[in-house]
Amino acid sequence: MTAGSLGIPGRTAGIEMPGFGGAPAPAAWHGIGIALCVDRPRQRDSEPAMRPIFRRLALAVLLALAALPVGGAGAGAASRVKDIVDFEGIRENMLVGYGLVVGLNGTGDSLNKSIFTRESLIGMLERLGVNARDASLRTNNVAAVMVTATLPAFSRQGSKIDVAVSTLGDAKSLLGGILLVTPMLGADGEVYAVAQGSVQTGFVAKGAATSVTKGVPTSGRVSNGAIVEREIAFEMASMPSVNLMLRNPDLTTARRIAQVINAYLHAPAARSLDPSTVLLMVPSNTPGGVVGLITDIEQLRVEPDQIARVVIDEQNGVIVMGENVRISTVAIAQGNLTVKVTETPQVSQPNPFSPTGLAAPAPVIDPSTGLPTGNGQDGVQFAPGGGAQTVVVPRTSVTVDEQSERRLAVLPEGVSLQQLVNSLNALGVGPRDMISILQTIKAAGALQAEIEVM
Repeated sequence: MTAGSLGIPGRTAGIEMPGFGGAPAPAAWHGIGIALCVDRPRQRDSEPAMRPIFRRLALAVLLALAALPVGGAGAGAASRVKDIVDFEGIRENMLVGYGLVVGLNGTGDSLNKSIFTRESLIGMLERLGVNARDASLRTNNVAAVMVTATLPAFSRQGSKIDVAVSTLGDAKSLLGGILLVTPMLGADGEVYAVAQGSVQTGFVAKGAATSVTKGVPTSGRVSNGAIVEREIAFEMASMPSVNLMLRNPDLTTARRIAQVINAYLHAPAARSLDPSTVLLMVPSNTPGGVVGLITDIEQLRVEPDQIARVVIDEQNGVIVMGENVRISTVAIAQGNLTVKVTETPQVSQPNPFSPTGLAAPAPVIDPSTGLPTGNGQDGVQFAPGGGAQTVVVPRTSVTVDEQSERRLAVLPEGVSLQQLVNSLNALGVGPRDMISILQTIKAAGALQAEIEVM
């Protein structure tokens, strides 16, 4: 019997695993080699002897599979190029328009207060051949609205887009309203789309004592409510070069993108111009032209870099720190002086069956005893006018907490983000105190990061 083989008397049939004693192993097999020789049984009573062989064979296969390298390990931090850059020419455009929503159930603008709604309604009726300028309009079923939309890149004539509708006047709700034909204008004053349709919005349910509001009833949305009437002329296929604009400008990330593209194309076609721009020259022999090149490039993966930054929202007490934040050696002590004043007035009542008297001014309190002064007998407080009366005795408690249990903490040089958070948590500080600590560390020159206060 040789090493790595199992022998059983009888005729021998050789079973060879790839890469061991036989044909060369494929590139996917690594680490473990198995040469297995199994004797073919001649009698039926030898089946129990075969079971350990198959168990060992199954174990060997599992060990070989476990030794295979796991593909894609360590690539989780990389992002696709399409997720960190914007390509030149592929952008949206903003549209805006002014229109009227009709069919409201008494929740529209008051025409005597919203003059623009009245004039718009009269102008619309005149264009339709109705003279309403000399008439007295008293409807509250109309609301003046602003209509906004986003025109996607390369939208073609006849395609539909969503629009958002918001009131301008004192309308209470747009529920059940219909947006009339509204031209949607671009920044150049040209009409690029026309909007019309039923407005979807929230609602308000009122009762005698309470009300329930869902969403914002004074703003709504018209799904597929605008039809594109004008296209934005842009020929992407004829561009000799394309600019890749980083969403988070960074010199290191821009250079990495250029290196990844050049390695993919096997040519120096891309170079970083500045922290936010990578210039890509389109090779003449690219299959599919510019569109095909961008389709391939946007799937490449790059690990973006970021500067060490601490973002602070003082209003809400939110702190966001990047993983590259480092701190030089510094000692931190944090403590607050808390003064707590508690007022717990107590009521002093006379004993049962005590003689009553007329109401009198508040008695003078004796500082030594804390009880009202005056004539008293058997714990009964007598009013100046005669008789006993119930009085309120003030009780004040003042507590001063200097938080002396908090100690001085030393942060060594080059601590990581996790160590910084653990050290600050050990001091027992909250988010708002942590904001003050970080700003103080920055002022001391020990915080190697940029602080951005929102």
